[in-house]
Amino acid sequence: MRVWISGGGGFVGSNIVRAAVDGGHEVLTTAHTFVPPPDAAYAVSKVDMTNDAEVRSSIESFEPDLVIHCAIMNDWDRMYADRHASWDAYVGATRSTSYAAFREAKTSYVLVSTDWVFDGTQGGADEETPPNPINLYGTLKLASEMIALETGGAVARVSGVNGLHLARPTTPRSQDRGFGYFVASIVDALSAGNRFTVWEADDINMVATPSLALECGEIMLAIGEKRGVGVFHCCGADALTRRELAGLTCDVFGLDAGLLDFGPPDPASMLAAPVPYDTSLTTPRTDRILGRTATPVRTLIERFRTQYFAQVGEHS
Repeated sequence: MRVWISGGGGFVGSNIVRAAVDGGHEVLTTAHTFVPPPDAAYAVSKVDMTNDAEVRSSIESFEPDLVIHCAIMNDWDRMYADRHASWDAYVGATRSTSYAAFREAKTSYVLVSTDWVFDGTQGGADEETPPNPINLYGTLKLASEMIALETGGAVARVSGVNGLHLARPTTPRSQDRGFGYFVASIVDALSAGNRFTVWEADDINMVATPSLALECGEIMLAIGEKRGVGVFHCCGADALTRRELAGLTCDVFGLDAGLLDFGPPDPASMLAAPVPYDTSLTTPRTDRILGRTATPVRTLIERFRTQYFAQVGEHS
């Protein structure tokens, strides 16, 4: 397939690009500041995702079989400071990419979304559970989902995404109010013999269904190949607390769990907005349509371990 991907310089986006390249697909990804390596097996185009004409021109000229829209405004403070800009970056960009995919290119379309479209009170949400976001990010994602679905596309919600940032592998990793980078943060700290405090509090994302970014990309490609429509959940099979995921990480990586501490989050990391507590997902529709079974989280962490040490070898 010819696969057009927005935001390939980001964490999830870089893994979608890798999955597509590894699958033998021809890939064009948009980027804002990301500069690919000279030997990149994919093309990169600088596109302003808030410029409708630029987005449509890029998609139409590439003539893709699949459009995956992943790019976001990844700046929480700016999102709240400039609501117009954040709406354009999320909802406007979704409208531009989805309309270009269906009206001009007549191609399959997948929007990358999030478990944060839920309010954190309905653990085990499936693809039919009505969303109820409690912060601006979740609201923008839900509004984007509605556009993608109404234009005949697919929504791929990710949850507790872990893995490597393949476009910027040296980016410092740290724990945040969600589950992103959580496993890598623990491995980085404990491998160096440092202690690591696993955050526990009522006002952060404490329960999720962890996923591996690379597998999320593979699932999205499978959705595109089947020309899937509707909502899909891209995550593992198991809902875990932060404490449980930390313990599993130590077990799989052979790290000293005695270096783990448990306590409240760093106040500097907190948001001036509520965060959903339990965003765990289930995958009945996704499994049925794609003919798959959600991967156990242990298996995902084992796969991540292979990736992690391969990268260490590349940069040693």
